[in-house]
Amino acid sequence: MKKGLIVGVVILVILIGGLVFIQNVNLNRLGADQYYVQIQDGKKMEDKANDGKKYIYYEYTLEGFDKNGKEKTVTFTANKELRKEAYLSVYMKGDKAGSYQEVQTSELPVQAKQKLEELGK
Repeated sequence: MKKGLIVGVVILVILIGGLVFIQNVNLNRLGADQYYVQIQDGKKMEDKANDGKKYIYYEYTLEGFDKNGKEKTVTFTANKELRKEAYLSVYMKGDKAGSYQEVQTSELPVQAKQKLEELGK
């Protein structure tokens, strides 16, 4: 009886832990390089879904900088037009963007912030 209860509790803990992990961890960010960009004009794109419906998305190609100030051209898409001059952290795996997230100026690493400010001048 005790063994069955212990096994049940262990299974329950594993299931709950798995659910918490899935909800809180973006797998597109694991093993990705982080680059910081400042939004400029995006290119409005139109495409068709498999069911024939048209949809609009925006493509951005920007100069990004990692925490050490190393430069890389970053291309990613968004399903809406992003706020101009906003700062983003873009997670890159090779040449593909896995995800992005808006960050505040105070959250930018010093060297990336300096490079972005120079680029904006």
